[in-house]
Amino acid sequence: MTALMALDPLARDNAAEGALLRAAGPAVAVELPGGVAAWAVTQHAAARDLLTDTRLVKDAAHWAAYQRGEVPKTWPLIGLAVPGPSMVTTDGAEHRRLRALVAQAFTPRRVELMRPRVEEITHGLLDALAAGERVVDLKSVFAFPLPMTVICSLLGVPESDHGHLRDLYEKFFGIRPNPEGIQATIAGLNAFVNDLVAQRRSVPGDDLASVLLAADTEGGALSDAEAAATLRVIIAAGHETTVNLIGNAVRALLAHPDQLELVRSGQVGWDAVVEESLRWTPPTSNFLFRFTTEDVAVGGTVIPAGEPVLISYNAIGRDPAQHGVTAELFDVTRDPIRHLSFGHGPHVCPGSPLARLEAGVALPALFERFPELQLAVPDEQLRPSPSLVVNSLRELPVRLY
Repeated sequence: MTALMALDPLARDNAAEGALLRAAGPAVAVELPGGVAAWAVTQHAAARDLLTDTRLVKDAAHWAAYQRGEVPKTWPLIGLAVPGPSMVTTDGAEHRRLRALVAQAFTPRRVELMRPRVEEITHGLLDALAAGERVVDLKSVFAFPLPMTVICSLLGVPESDHGHLRDLYEKFFGIRPNPEGIQATIAGLNAFVNDLVAQRRSVPGDDLASVLLAADTEGGALSDAEAAATLRVIIAAGHETTVNLIGNAVRALLAHPDQLELVRSGQVGWDAVVEESLRWTPPTSNFLFRFTTEDVAVGGTVIPAGEPVLISYNAIGRDPAQHGVTAELFDVTRDPIRHLSFGHGPHVCPGSPLARLEAGVALPALFERFPELQLAVPDEQLRPSPSLVVNSLRELPVRLY
């Protein structure tokens, strides 16, 4: 590769970076932290095609630089690029086997049955907010505990562990200056899910973790390693996406009071807010990785075999070729044009119905309880989380009333 575009590990302006990537072409050679080279897919049509292209696979055995030892195991993003044996890292029949176990728990019908519990958790959190301080970090006291409580309730994880998990995943998705830190974080996550597997193997309960361990598919039951990796994926995807979706949607609405008024007046439904937020500020900035098994042409560019390919949702979400000349605008009245923020093809996020349900419950309840809600600092003072992967804020200070 030549003339690599360096991605900002501190994510100081995801929208601007996405625009630069998109303008550079549908496939752009980029440099990640630590000098790791990759390719970013930046346009909607190209991403949609490549997400179903069988020449791109999830198995890091096809990552030439990694196999040559050029990417150290202490690379800060190694846990995302080369995770354990789960539905995220497999393709074909093996992927279908592992995914089927998870997908059964998150069908639209099963998720809808969870609505009363989501509403109960939401209103409990809002009751606590109403009895507390006027100025709070909405991420810490609402956007985070709602999805974390929901997914941990499904898995039978006690509330006392929620803060520990949050700390681990913030380090896992972030960029840390000491490379050894990522190994400690991965070890901590592995220890947690390994303990959970061992506990449920010993004493099964009435929870999703026990159901996954007891399930038997055509390819056999989950091994301990597969179960641990699967649980790690479920916990991560089950809370991180929704934390960012809720936080980003609140920020967008407060920055666009005309759009908020359209929803409050009933002219536009809250489902439109959820979808526009997913498009305009996707919860995932860049998704690592797929690997080319042969040379792949994307537009006028050829990605050689053995290369890592990331999907830049920052760039794709505002692609005017898909979303029109107003793609840069936050517009809840936009015609429903499909976005790719939950992926596409065989690896589309199975937890997307749950994320949509949680945001669809949380947002109207929040603004109904606190109609005078506003940012406690100017929007330009909000600090992004330093991550190439998650599109989030470090905190979201708001004045409730």
